Amino acid sequence: MNPPDLALVADVGGTNVRFALARRGDADLLVPGSVAQFTVTQFGSMIEAARHYLHGRGATPRRAVLAAAGPVSAGKVRITNNPWVIAAGQVREALQLDGVRIVNDFAAMSAAIAQLRTESLQAIGAAPPLSIDYATPCVLGVIGPGTGLGVSVLIIRDGRALVLETEGGHASFAPTTSEQAAVQRVLAERFGRVSSERLICGAGLLNIYEALCLLRGRPAGAAGPEAVSAAAAAGEDLEAVSAAEMFAEILGGIAGDLVLSTGAWEGLYLAGGLVQPMLRWLAGGGFRRHFENKGRFAAAMARVPTVAVMHEHAGLVGAAALALDARLDTVRPS
Repeated sequence: MNPPDLALVADVGGTNVRFALARRGDADLLVPGSVAQFTVTQFGSMIEAARHYLHGRGATPRRAVLAAAGPVSAGKVRITNNPWVIAAGQVREALQLDGVRIVNDFAAMSAAIAQLRTESLQAIGAAPPLSIDYATPCVLGVIGPGTGLGVSVLIIRDGRALVLETEGGHASFAPTTSEQAAVQRVLAERFGRVSSERLICGAGLLNIYEALCLLRGRPAGAAGPEAVSAAAAAGEDLEAVSAAEMFAEILGGIAGDLVLSTGAWEGLYLAGGLVQPMLRWLAGGGFRRHFENKGRFAAAMARVPTVAVMHEHAGLVGAAALALDARLDTVRPS
């Protein structure tokens, strides 16, 4: 399998690495059956893992785009919660590729937005998602709760698309209710400065839960984010339910602020590993209430679509788009 436009794409996280082959003309740009996942502990390096994958597929792609969970600088990234250090030049030489590009994993997630079909998207709220194409100018906000909180903006102008990478997840958290303010005070005693990511990510859900338990004088029965989510879904722990509801409300407020600060009036997309596990709470009403609760701009916010990305491999789709579509690029403000 070696067509001239074949590309290797990867989504590298702290625990797992996913690979796929990308090719124009295939659904979502990914070669059917080419997605494979490995734990990073199986291999000593990204190069070793990629060699194993390519050997198993009998493929010799000419270029690669690697989406990595970590800050990318000068073509190099040290993966968060993962011992791998990936350098584009070393990968290119070792795999005998013509070109290798490393991007932040959330940049790839955002690059996927214009590629995804309607069945991979779910509207939250009454406003339907925009039909995206390169001919229609638009600005879209993208926010992703997962291991951390990714924030970016997708701008489409003059037949081209640009992903603006940001560190918006590390902006200061601004509570909007008395209970949120009480949770913030608890977390400030523990962490000092409280960013949005302290509450809106996997560990953040646990932080909210533990703070609520402390404030209400109740023991914290759930020992991790997954346990909090499960206890909330079962309705067996009132503080877990409250934590899930507050998580959705806070994310709604942050997402609304992203629209206001970037002019993303055409839509706000929710991506990342926590979207599907928390979808029940995001769709329950609190997310949209806090998204729209922007004072004099409430009526304008009510018209902005909010859309959950449901595609299992959206990061790989975005990496494929960056590898194959010359109209799409990324920029990271310096």
